[in-house]
Amino acid sequence: MSYVSEVYQALEKKHPHEAEFLEAAKRILESLSPIVEANEDLYRKNALLERFVEPERIVSFRVPWTDDQGKNHVNIGYRVQFNSAIGPYKGGLRFHPTVNQAILKFLGMEQILKNSLTGLPIGGGKGGADFDPKGKSDAEVMRFCQSFMTELYKYIGADEDVPAGDIGVGGREVAFMYGQYKRITNLYEGVLTGKGRSFGGSLARPEATGYGLIYIVDEMLKAAGKELKGQVLAVSGSGNVAQYAIQKAESLGAKVVTCSDSSGYVYDPEGIKLDVLFDIKQVKRGRISEYAERVPGASFHAGERPWAVKCDVALPCATQNELNGEEAKTLIANGCFCVAEGANMPSDEHAVDIFLEKKILYMPGKAANAGGVAVSALEMSQNSQRLSWSFEEVDEKLKGIMQNIYKNVSGAAKKYGYEGNFVVGANVAGFEKVAEAMLSQGMV
Repeated sequence: MSYVSEVYQALEKKHPHEAEFLEAAKRILESLSPIVEANEDLYRKNALLERFVEPERIVSFRVPWTDDQGKNHVNIGYRVQFNSAIGPYKGGLRFHPTVNQAILKFLGMEQILKNSLTGLPIGGGKGGADFDPKGKSDAEVMRFCQSFMTELYKYIGADEDVPAGDIGVGGREVAFMYGQYKRITNLYEGVLTGKGRSFGGSLARPEATGYGLIYIVDEMLKAAGKELKGQVLAVSGSGNVAQYAIQKAESLGAKVVTCSDSSGYVYDPEGIKLDVLFDIKQVKRGRISEYAERVPGASFHAGERPWAVKCDVALPCATQNELNGEEAKTLIANGCFCVAEGANMPSDEHAVDIFLEKKILYMPGKAANAGGVAVSALEMSQNSQRLSWSFEEVDEKLKGIMQNIYKNVSGAAKKYGYEGNFVVGANVAGFEKVAEAMLSQGMV
């Protein structure tokens, strides 16, 4: 039995109930087989994989809070501090009813490799709570965030663990948590990223993941002898990632014809109108169905995902497992030749297998959506220097980081005999650096 199989089977026995984590671990470990086989004796001797798949620390805690009617509630908060071999833990906080330890562990493991790929000195972590900020007043969200941080502050710090936002945690939530951290610790440090511009936030942070996604797609197409200009794009989601991916793609001459939320998707054959989308989602915090009501010629498809729409490039930017095997087949049958993930693991295992089998251009999320965490790390740098860089300066650094990610992913795939397979390339390129650091630091 191979070393990879041994480690995965042991993981299954230890954590049989953590389906999401096991799925991610299996996919990652299998894709690491080329580098593991090349270094098997060294890795076995140092129990490298056994240490890699187990988080260094997991913290869980109750979060009591009171709503506007005086009713008391209790949620569960988590922080998974997965790997600090190359830098302090870095990864988002997610507030959503689906949050549990298994999901955060899978996201944390992905985060290790994603953060490594950026080339910046940041380790991997993830956290959050099963709290739903939707429909809550600002005062309720504030009370929850303050209660959450009252426990979390013990485990984070500028050189220890620097969380960011994720699903359900935007600028408002980050600001409330930062205020409470500062109040409790009496420290003014860059302990959270995604902060407001007036208190240490970075320009280009909301745009970073979406812009970065388009920068790496641009590199993929150039390497394949194509260009982004004139391509038809299908995008899912309508949060920051989707919005700014649409903005950057359209600025480079592409036409984006879809976006979505949990209620369904809109199709606009003339191209998504950014001003309308921004107004609905950023100003009114409304549902995407409003787009079809406001834009002549646009249609809303309730309860559906946009993968049946004819397109050249598909960008899933909503959530995990939103693109399945059948939808992957439909995309390819309709002429789609490139898929890049703006969300974390949006393509399920069957979809990924089909993309690789058909040899279309497919870039997994740990590489394609690394722009967000890259700019988060740049925010940490600005905070450390007590400086604030211009939008253009941050954007230029982001573009360079994404270009390097593509180069490293493509190079690693080729080095280990998997040219064109960016799943193997991304995992191996991210893992190499982490493995070297872990080996150097001994059995810790």
